[in-house]
Amino acid sequence: MLTTEQIVSAQKANLETLVALGNKAVEGAEKLVALNVQATKANIADAVEAAQSALSVKDLPSLLTLQQAFAQSASEKSAAYGRQVYDILSATTAEFAKFAEGLSADAQKQVAALVDTAMKNAPAGSENAFSLVKATVAAANDAYESAQKAAKQAADVAEANFAALQSSVTPKAPAKARRAA
Repeated sequence: MLTTEQIVSAQKANLETLVALGNKAVEGAEKLVALNVQATKANIADAVEAAQSALSVKDLPSLLTLQQAFAQSASEKSAAYGRQVYDILSATTAEFAKFAEGLSADAQKQVAALVDTAMKNAPAGSENAFSLVKATVAAANDAYESAQKAAKQAADVAEANFAALQSSVTPKAPAKARRAA
């Protein structure tokens, strides 16, 4: 049976966890807001620059060249923005995963302690039943760890695919620009 002190202690720990997770979520949101403000300012500046440049163009070929340069720049900036958003979300998700792993480890320890305590206080002859419970708990823990590993592998594959996609979307500099550089 749980004592009042144990319940209060557990509630305090839960509250601390909730506050910490809330703070991590707010930090991630703050980073996204800052990124969006920065991106908005940059987009406005780019739009003004594009408009001023377009107004100063004298012929159609120059306008097309200018348009292509701005389109390439916009594509590169969009890809960079997407990567920054992904990085922020990944970091925030990783913080949540750390908390979840810690909570899971604590829960596993508590279940093991509960089973051990119950086993010590159980009537004679119930050892087989408790051995079955222990085996079930161990199997559940193993299944959870396997699922966790699979989820991490899937996240790694998704990140690699995202990086590959982003590198294929980001345009390369034209041959003339590469030779000039």
